[in-house]
Amino acid sequence: MRSVEDQQIKVTAAAVAPRPVRVAISEAQGLLCAEDVVTERPLPGFDQAAIDGYAVRSVDVSAAGSDIRNEDGDLVDLTLPVVGEVSAGSRQPIRLQPRQTVRVDTGAPLPTLADAVLPLDFTDGGRARIKVYESVRSGDYVRRIGDDVQPGDVAVRAGTIIGAAQVGLLAAVGQDKVLVHPRPRLSVISVGGELIDIDRTPGPGQVYDVNSYALAAAARDAGADVNRVGIVSADPRRLRDVVEGQLVRSEVVVIAGAVGGWASEQVREALEGLGELEIARVAMHPGSVQGFGRLGRDEVPTFLLPSNPVGALVVFEVMVRPLIRIALGRRHPMRRIIRARTITPISSMAGRKGYLRAQLMRDEATGDYLVQPLGGSNGSSHLLATLAEANSLIVIDPDDTEIRTGDEVRVAFLAQRG
Repeated sequence: MRSVEDQQIKVTAAAVAPRPVRVAISEAQGLLCAEDVVTERPLPGFDQAAIDGYAVRSVDVSAAGSDIRNEDGDLVDLTLPVVGEVSAGSRQPIRLQPRQTVRVDTGAPLPTLADAVLPLDFTDGGRARIKVYESVRSGDYVRRIGDDVQPGDVAVRAGTIIGAAQVGLLAAVGQDKVLVHPRPRLSVISVGGELIDIDRTPGPGQVYDVNSYALAAAARDAGADVNRVGIVSADPRRLRDVVEGQLVRSEVVVIAGAVGGWASEQVREALEGLGELEIARVAMHPGSVQGFGRLGRDEVPTFLLPSNPVGALVVFEVMVRPLIRIALGRRHPMRRIIRARTITPISSMAGRKGYLRAQLMRDEATGDYLVQPLGGSNGSSHLLATLAEANSLIVIDPDDTEIRTGDEVRVAFLAQRG
């Protein structure tokens, strides 16, 4: 039997990132930036008020907060006339004269000669005239031109995952499109004479096609652009035609129900001549029997998965998902692994790396991670309902057959439920 690690090396070596494409920034979220985006304009593009308040010359309010007396020695307030108002988006230039102020909104362009903004709380909030209670220094509460980004700066670097902040920055510097590594296109096919689609009523011996739906969802979760082909006849000629059609439009092809039993012989016959394809026994459970190869003119990575939905999903998680993540340019394609204490004993198959569906939780008293296997202590491979409840997989080494309550095990996080 081949080890899981050796099979993963073989699989991930076939990962190829699709050719970069330029897309609208609204479509770039979650993708890997394929270029250094160099800005042509400063951000902000003009001196602007950082808060609502009054634009002033700082020298005119430097005495605020101290004792100011008139010629008779009486205390007087520092006051300034309000000679205008500038709202955000205003395009009318205003020139501030000495010992004057202008009311400004957040984001409003700063009047000429103004070098600071008085917050409303530093004044009495007057409309025609204000009393000034505190001073400000030059530059206070002002966003200077180019404070954020200067022309020639790199706004988003190649290799950055584009998230909400990057989309916002690209918009702020006037970049409507960006070069990205697109999502790899993945096609999912189900084979099996017992399968029917979910819009029909199963007859004797028939079951719903679970795999194409579940694997398509898993592929989308991993970041792929998915084409769910659905059920295809195992007739070699028909299956070959469908697979050849998907090879020219996909970076990855997944065929479920293609290993084990009579159907696997038909699948192998259908795919013979399309390229290198190997059915291997991998030292893991569930899903030890699986196939992988590179088919078609472009040597497209092609996976043959078990018909059992749980086994198919586990093989997808362990083998297919890392390949998708590498194709997306992710530096860490594997799930995060933590250590947790078991709250029940676990049995695992000797000589095979176990991937048992589990519920991960925290001990409120200690903060330690705790984990409970689902579907029985040996994680029975046919119980699909338990996979829907799982938020993690317990990863058990081939030499560990009996895990006691309280022992530490490795646990891989799956996508978290809301």
